[in-house]
Amino acid sequence: MISYPATLDVPRELIRYVGRLLHAERRRRGTPTGSRRLTCFFHAVFALAWFRSKPNIRLHGLAFGLSQATAYRYLHEAIDVLADQAPDLHQALDRAAADGIGHLILDGKIFDTDRCRIKATSVKGETIDAWFSGKTGDFGGNIQALCEPGGFPIWTSNVEPGGIADIQPARRHVLPALYPRTSTMPVLADPGYQGAGHGVIVPFKQPTDGNVLSLDNRTRNGLQRALRSLGERGFALLTERWTALQHTTLSPSRIGDLVRAALVLVHFEHRRIS
Repeated sequence: MISYPATLDVPRELIRYVGRLLHAERRRRGTPTGSRRLTCFFHAVFALAWFRSKPNIRLHGLAFGLSQATAYRYLHEAIDVLADQAPDLHQALDRAAADGIGHLILDGKIFDTDRCRIKATSVKGETIDAWFSGKTGDFGGNIQALCEPGGFPIWTSNVEPGGIADIQPARRHVLPALYPRTSTMPVLADPGYQGAGHGVIVPFKQPTDGNVLSLDNRTRNGLQRALRSLGERGFALLTERWTALQHTTLSPSRIGDLVRAALVLVHFEHRRIS
């Protein structure tokens, strides 16, 4: 076996931040001093290296002197302590209102995962794979996100099976808390949120009777699309920086925590938290 040097391209301040969270968690659990293979600092390095480039977990663990089982345990512990720091929806909306945000962008993304054999019944009464998304043609979990007008992500939801349309998890996780805010902070969304209700601005649908939209409606759609498209930056900030999100081999039920953990890392690097 040959070892080689590697560089983790994250700021030392982020390592220290995650290390402090892990130290607090060990104290909460009553972990005896010196009983762990890794210190909190190197535990943070181990976790962030996985988030950054998603190396093979068995080989990654060996590099730190960990068995595969212990490597997974350390990884899940880091995911949990980070996800716990993510703002809930009401906190995110309160901060957006306090910052004078003029509008928000609501969007959904299917996060790629391995095949999951859980079955569901479609609207046509057919048995289908619950986690298979017709939108992407692959298996994944549906995550909803709210972004600022510039596309910076401020909140992400729990995961839902990828086989459902965006409007369903939005109604379950987002819209009830949004409605009281939309009079002063309207929400822009794509056509997948048709029927979302008051304050959620979606494009006008193209007529199906051969007619075309009026010039006013087409102009409105173009303006709405130009503003809404900036929301794509939110998911890009998460998945391009923390590439472990691009495909997960963890349980699909962990995708929500994994994305929230990455959200906290993004917030720290952009000085939203310290």
